[in-house]
Amino acid sequence: MKNLKEPLPEESDAARPGDSYVQSFARGLAVIRSFDANRPAQTLTEVAAASGLTRAGARRILLTLQALGYVEADGRLFQLTPKILDLGFAYLTSMPFWNLAEPVMEELVEQVHESCSAAVLNGTDIVYVLRVPTTHKIITLNLSIGSRLPAFCTSMGRMLLSAVDDDQLDAVLDASDLVARTPRTIVSKAALKEAIGVVRSQGWAIVDQELEEGLISMSAPIRDRQGRIIAALNISGNAQRKNAKQMVKACLEPLQEAAQRVSEMVARRG
Repeated sequence: MKNLKEPLPEESDAARPGDSYVQSFARGLAVIRSFDANRPAQTLTEVAAASGLTRAGARRILLTLQALGYVEADGRLFQLTPKILDLGFAYLTSMPFWNLAEPVMEELVEQVHESCSAAVLNGTDIVYVLRVPTTHKIITLNLSIGSRLPAFCTSMGRMLLSAVDDDQLDAVLDASDLVARTPRTIVSKAALKEAIGVVRSQGWAIVDQELEEGLISMSAPIRDRQGRIIAALNISGNAQRKNAKQMVKACLEPLQEAAQRVSEMVARRG
């Protein structure tokens, strides 16, 4: 999967909220985030370069993380340990639909025979928080919990962006790297705002081969007790099996029903 993270330079003074900003903590997160699928193991020098820190600063943080069990060293190479998953799991377990949505998603996959995922908006990206794949692979990207994709060219992204106000939408699109992933990708800001407006009015989203050729994805909202969209639920299919119209006809109603069930459970729990 394309690496969407940029190197993390020292934060500017403008980004620091006064005395409440804990610089050492921010630097520790920068070191953790420097590891990814393209850099699973790094030398001290590589970690320092990727996180925007000095070698001495990166070394202190790495040794601290190692003492806490989040990093291990093999010779000159450092890598994260499975304990780092505790940090992400803390977020997932705090989400009201974490253990509510998964069984509903499993039922939906059995019903429509397409993969199902849930995601939340984070900046210009969507972040996968749940995923129930099918046995047949429909996408070349390796998606799992924690995977990130650009919001502008994904159905879950457009579903989530339809919930923000116009100023925030402008800010997200201005900050997005609007690069065509396929010949079908919408990259015009005006056209994207129009497409997101359609999603806002109809209450669901479909993206036809804009993220990857052959991939069609359709999404519906998961709402909290106040009716606010807190996540998006999607199903993804192969265009060779169903075109966009066929997918809407076969899968939209089951998808909306599943999203509504999860929303109602979230509301009862809230």
